[in-house]
Amino acid sequence: MNVDPGRRLRAIARLTVSIRLAVSALVLTGILLTAALSSLLWWRTAEAASRQLASTINEQIVAAVRKEVSAIVDEARAAHTAIRTLFLQNVLDTREADKREFVFLSQLQSQATISWVAFGWPDGSFFAAHKLGDRRLEMMEISLTDHAGQRRVDEYDVVPGDIEFANRRFEPTDFRVAERAWFKTGLAAEEPQWFKVMDHPTGERPSIAFAGPIDVYQERQGVLAIVIEYTRLARFLAQLEVGRTGTAFIIDSSGELVAAPDRDADELHAAKSDTRLLPLAQMAHAKAGEDGRKEAWRSRLTSAGGAYEVALTPLPFPGWSLATVIPEAEFLGPVETTLHRLILGLAVGAVLAALASAWLARSVIAAPLSRVVGELRHVEAFALEQVRRHPSRLKEIASLSGAIAEMAAGLSAFRKFIPADLVRALLRQGVEARPGGSIQELSVMFVDIAGFTGLSERLGDRVVPLLSRYLDLASEAVVANGGTIDKFIGDAVMAFWGAPQPQADHALRCCRAALGCRSAIAASGLADDLGQPLQIRIGINSGRMLVGNIGSELRLNYTVIGDAVNVASRLEGANKSYGTQILIGEATERLARGAIIAREIDSIAVYGREEGFPVYELIGLAGESGGETLDWIVRYEQGLANYRARRFAAALADFEAVLSERGHDRPAELMRERCRQFLADAPDASWRPVAALTTK
Repeated sequence: MNVDPGRRLRAIARLTVSIRLAVSALVLTGILLTAALSSLLWWRTAEAASRQLASTINEQIVAAVRKEVSAIVDEARAAHTAIRTLFLQNVLDTREADKREFVFLSQLQSQATISWVAFGWPDGSFFAAHKLGDRRLEMMEISLTDHAGQRRVDEYDVVPGDIEFANRRFEPTDFRVAERAWFKTGLAAEEPQWFKVMDHPTGERPSIAFAGPIDVYQERQGVLAIVIEYTRLARFLAQLEVGRTGTAFIIDSSGELVAAPDRDADELHAAKSDTRLLPLAQMAHAKAGEDGRKEAWRSRLTSAGGAYEVALTPLPFPGWSLATVIPEAEFLGPVETTLHRLILGLAVGAVLAALASAWLARSVIAAPLSRVVGELRHVEAFALEQVRRHPSRLKEIASLSGAIAEMAAGLSAFRKFIPADLVRALLRQGVEARPGGSIQELSVMFVDIAGFTGLSERLGDRVVPLLSRYLDLASEAVVANGGTIDKFIGDAVMAFWGAPQPQADHALRCCRAALGCRSAIAASGLADDLGQPLQIRIGINSGRMLVGNIGSELRLNYTVIGDAVNVASRLEGANKSYGTQILIGEATERLARGAIIAREIDSIAVYGREEGFPVYELIGLAGESGGETLDWIVRYEQGLANYRARRFAAALADFEAVLSERGHDRPAELMRERCRQFLADAPDASWRPVAALTTK
């Protein structure tokens, strides 16, 4: 895309004015940014302190709950062990009702968290001591008949230091201890274990039970269970202060609620906890996964527009975890209020300071910065040799000027990779660095080393100096004749003429470069590992081709592509078949005719094309033959005309004459062999005088 130079100058003028304004804005922005960063730092510090406070509170809560759960577990185990020992030592018989009631009641009274002490016999009978809150107890016994179950219930009032009998009643029940999982599993087990229990003789009450078998004289008497209802845990959680509005939950391995805070919950009153924050605890449980069941896990979760700190901690009961949920506003609210006041004060101070510093910025920064902008214009135009360093009392501007000078020096190093003249030309023409191009008539040249594959295999890394010297000579010949080096492809050099700067004589320039390259390499004395002079092959063609930035948005190459380019590449390879060094296409010969010496070699169809076209060998420049007679060229082209007219005998004589004059001429030898073959075996009527190349 071409850009109007006047428009570019006006844009630069506007940029100069905007720089001064930008400096003032930059000062203001810097002050505001400093204030913002200071506020942010203060906020982060205060937030960290607040979160640390919340973490400390959470750790205290966790410690208390873990201690309580450990105590509950230990009390249950201790009660079970104590009663089991009495049975094992035959101090107490499972059927001795009076002693059994006394032992069960004493355990129930001495262990505050135990709700039930129960015993089931293999015949289905059941006995239990059960708390009814803090002021009442009951003893129950279920004896089974063949048709129905009956429950005897004795109630007791708890008085200081003792209990008093209140009443007895009998009532039917459908409770069957033999159907309960804790009983069935415990009866078959060897050691006591924990169970989750939902139903009791009094109805459904979520609980856990530590139950195991009782054996006396190696005879299984039944199953003893110590039961703790979840309401005891709910009462304990209600004693904890989790902030002003936070709460704590105990959840099991599946995420279900075990206990939530409730001061009034007991064996008589089901828990009626506030579970509005329970979904956050369950969300944390789902996110933590297995990790949250093994070690402490914390996260910030949001719900209904509010943010919460949620911590999940494993408890000393299998599968249980403590989830604490604290609204973030509880510990960050005061911080936010203070921050708002701080920001307002800093903003006012920043504006006043910025106004004072803006005047200083205009007078001290704008002028030297304008000079630095001038150096940037040199960089923009790729006039890197004109970039100068400008000293300044301001360290930043001095550093900027130095950085621009160093950047120019660094870009100068890229001249070995990117032609500086090409870059300048593209900049002058306003060609943007993005994919695009146009169709133009240009000339392209390919240069290659004959037998380079074998040479590189034999020399290994020793081929690098030889290759470097060869590429230097080829590059110098191209640049000296105004060409653009497109790329190096191994030992191949690709160059083109006519773009980006228009060149009316691009074909002649290309031919001069080819001859110059051949002469330079011959004069350099470059030789292969066998001591033979280095041989090159050159292919040249002219025609309409696409030239421009070819590639992607990430990487571009200013290059040429098209059928005319492909033909030039094929001509370079065709030198191998004809034993020549420089082959040029028909269009190149026509455009440079009169200024070059060339002979038509043959009509060929290059690999990938069926139609043939004339190919010429570039001999030299007109007027530079050095007195050498060129009659053999006329004789060769006469033989070529006879060959195409099927006058093979006359053609053979012409080619023999060329060989007689030159001694060795591979194209003449090749054509001589063809004539001999056709004299021995004449071609059919469909024969065309076109040689097809079978390789690229």
